[in-house]
Amino acid sequence: MGGAGILLFLLAWTGAGVSWSPPKGKCPPRCSCSKESTLCEGSPELPESFSTTLLSLSLVRMGVSRLKAGSFLKMPSLHLLLFTSNTFSVIEGDAFIGLSYLQYLFIEDNKIGSISKNALRGLRSLTHLSLANNHLEALPRFLFQGLETLTHVDLRGNPFQCDCRVLWLLQWMPMVNASVGTGACAGPSALAQIQLNHLDPKKFKCKATELSWLQTVGESALSVESFSYQGEPHMVLAQPFAGRCLILVWDYSLQRFRSEEELSAPSVVSCKPLVLGPRLFILAARLWGGSQLWSRSSPDLRLTPVQVLAPQRLLRPNDAELLWLDGQPCFVVADASKAGSTTLLCRDGPGFYPRQSLHAWHRDTDAEALELDGRPHLLLASASQRPVLFHWFGGRFERRTDIPEAEDVYATKHFQAGGDVFLCLTRYIGDSMVMRWDGSMFRLLQQLPSRGSHVFQPLLIASDQLAILGSDFAFSQVFRFEPDKGILEPLQELGPPALVAPRAFGQVTVAGRRFLFAACFKGPTQIYQHHELDLSA
Repeated sequence: MGGAGILLFLLAWTGAGVSWSPPKGKCPPRCSCSKESTLCEGSPELPESFSTTLLSLSLVRMGVSRLKAGSFLKMPSLHLLLFTSNTFSVIEGDAFIGLSYLQYLFIEDNKIGSISKNALRGLRSLTHLSLANNHLEALPRFLFQGLETLTHVDLRGNPFQCDCRVLWLLQWMPMVNASVGTGACAGPSALAQIQLNHLDPKKFKCKATELSWLQTVGESALSVESFSYQGEPHMVLAQPFAGRCLILVWDYSLQRFRSEEELSAPSVVSCKPLVLGPRLFILAARLWGGSQLWSRSSPDLRLTPVQVLAPQRLLRPNDAELLWLDGQPCFVVADASKAGSTTLLCRDGPGFYPRQSLHAWHRDTDAEALELDGRPHLLLASASQRPVLFHWFGGRFERRTDIPEAEDVYATKHFQAGGDVFLCLTRYIGDSMVMRWDGSMFRLLQQLPSRGSHVFQPLLIASDQLAILGSDFAFSQVFRFEPDKGILEPLQELGPPALVAPRAFGQVTVAGRRFLFAACFKGPTQIYQHHELDLSA
């Protein structure tokens, strides 16, 4: 409804035969007043001296620059309030507070570019609202909160930018019992001139992810693993120079992670946890002095070493993984020595003993356990050949295939998305790769430049499937998997502080907060907090 239309509506609403002679002393300058209605035009400021029984007020071509909080406290009986052809550009919070009987609010053909989310607070009787023909590019979320009586809303004629800022409005319109006129988008260019009510809210991507630094844990580390014991989340770091497996827990008082227990493990490269009821095992894979199994039989006891693991086979461990085979827990330890072999250790009685030797003489650098086609598989990366895929068959691992076009792969990690299995392959020199399982082999999907990378690790944090590509020479890069595209897209760099030679990443959720650990070989472990940002807010 334009300005002329509103004036006609006003005349009809107040009655055509009403006299416009003002009550003595109650009509401000530049205003025409009757007993129940007033029209003011060209006033340099907002008039105040009105009758307390005033029902209708129209303000035209006023000189005020903004509507401030409590502007109409002296007019509590108003039922209709109209602004047209004014110059004010801002409406502050609680501008209309006290107008609990107001039914019609028309703010049309002005220059409003900003409106507070609390501007309409307290208008519990409002049925008709118009913000048409202003300079509004967006409306604040919760602007209409509490306006339960609305039946007509007019927003047409505004240069709305149809980005994440309008998402809440698109979601609100189908939910409200009111007729809403929205008009067309002014931008971005791809959506220009499209009616707002023709936009699909599901196509808006308005959730962002951010990893912000939280805490530093002293001493370098080669691996980090999360586990839950007695209902409490834990993290364990392999710290070779400190010669220990360091177990961390969340301190609810200090709101940071603290040390709970340390296991003596000189030259350790991996600390792998396994929880079986009240019993906790930690495998400490060590370069020298023999790999060990530590155990705690109940929560009130400390971890103690209970077994030296395959001393004749594990000569130079480089990685350790946990997997379940035929209902039994097993560890696989990748051995990088020329004379060693990757070894599968499965539980037998109180300890873990060699079940199978794999891939002898190939100097394996990484082992990755995964499930393909409903069966356990094992992927081994080595310094001497392409990664080799084994499958569990007849109580042992048998070679199934290798991965083509994947030379010089240091490590592999997998993730699942949309029913597919993807593989992140780390290369120190050249491009790291993302591959997808097609039912018979892994096929190349994406290449990402990497220089000095020892880790390319996927992590599922909340609903975000992330993958972090570490670097010894530059900032580590965080990618997010985009299901509609089927590829990883850049999200952010990690730092500052910069990660110094990152080797592993792990995540844990504590008290509804999500944390990312970055284990670094030449610097301290850094801890980040994962935040989900709503860009439509």
